[in-house]
Amino acid sequence: MGQIAFGPFSLDVESARLLRDGVGLDIRPQAFNALKILIQNCGRHVDYDQMIHQAWDGVSVSRHTVAVTVGEAKKILREYGAWIQYRPKLGYRLEIPHAEDQIRHGWHFAKRYTRDGFEKALECFQTAAAADSADFRAFEGMALCYLMLGAYGMRPPREMYPRFLEAHADAVAREGLTPELRADRAHAAHVFERKFAEAECELLTALRQAPHQVSIFGHLALLYITSGRFEDALKILDQAYAIDPLWPMLPAVDVLLRISKREFVCAVACGKKAVDLHPYLPLGRFFYAQALEHSGQMCAALEQLRMAVVMSPDFHWLRAHEADCLIRLGRAAEGERILSDLQDIRKRDYVDAYSMVLPHLSLGHLNQAFRELERAYEENSSPLFVMDVDPKLDPLRADPRFKRIRDKVFGSEAASKAS
Repeated sequence: MGQIAFGPFSLDVESARLLRDGVGLDIRPQAFNALKILIQNCGRHVDYDQMIHQAWDGVSVSRHTVAVTVGEAKKILREYGAWIQYRPKLGYRLEIPHAEDQIRHGWHFAKRYTRDGFEKALECFQTAAAADSADFRAFEGMALCYLMLGAYGMRPPREMYPRFLEAHADAVAREGLTPELRADRAHAAHVFERKFAEAECELLTALRQAPHQVSIFGHLALLYITSGRFEDALKILDQAYAIDPLWPMLPAVDVLLRISKREFVCAVACGKKAVDLHPYLPLGRFFYAQALEHSGQMCAALEQLRMAVVMSPDFHWLRAHEADCLIRLGRAAEGERILSDLQDIRKRDYVDAYSMVLPHLSLGHLNQAFRELERAYEENSSPLFVMDVDPKLDPLRADPRFKRIRDKVFGSEAASKAS
């Protein structure tokens, strides 16, 4: 039968292990057997005789022993223990709420890391919240979708960020500030408000509370990279790899670190590793393409960008990078056609302005490049938090207009980051 997934849990029948969000839980073999029988009969009552026959292999034990063992399983499930119910004369039953299926589907869609995936996930979480308004996980999922839609340039950040804050507050009101919720709020403060010091403090607190949550390491590494603290980022990444070397976003963050350090050959190697491990992750392809561009392998970079565009045609900013790559390859007419298409798309959909800076810069349209950078500030474009370490913006740094925009982007953090 292999693994049986239910809620945030996975029961591995062959190895007799119970995992929650991929982390193993301590459970006695007999409690595991009792839980397994309830899962296999989900939605149906299991009476005393059936439990004895299946969970104890027919060995006679008292009803009290059965009750204590099932109670032990409920305790291990913690807040989900209420899913196991008892009715006299009928027995025990595991009942997973309808909202649970919606939450599971939501996380499934979110793992696509595409706009369509996050928007389908959002619908699932909203349905789950309507079915059970007390379940914090529905609001946690909604918050994450708004965060990702804004942070990855899929929807206007000035629309997504307030919705994130509202859903996040709803989740905290129901469950308290869990390490995951704390980390999400800190990551949002880093990306959308550029509050580096505050975000670091919160992420370190979350990490102390959940020292094996690899996504927190990823957020912290990203913060250190964009702060120019490359050695700190490297140490955090090493720790993250030791915990879960297969976490999908880890190689992409590694590529960003190498690019930011101007270690482009190493970035290419990391990028290849990223797409080898996760070939269907568009962001992995994008970062690999950036590494290839910086190392002078423009044709290979264009190939990776186009694959990413096929995977995520609703990531319009990928087309801006494709246009930039074509222009740098000497195919300016093709790049300008893409720019024209993106201007048409802007009339009906969001196109991230930060990415539009690059093709104009490559065309030598310096004033237009700065207009796009100013527009990025006005839209609170999410990639602005990397502008201090982005090599592609290096040609703009000596211009006084760059400093003026940068100081507005980072606000009170500008002076401390500059030092």
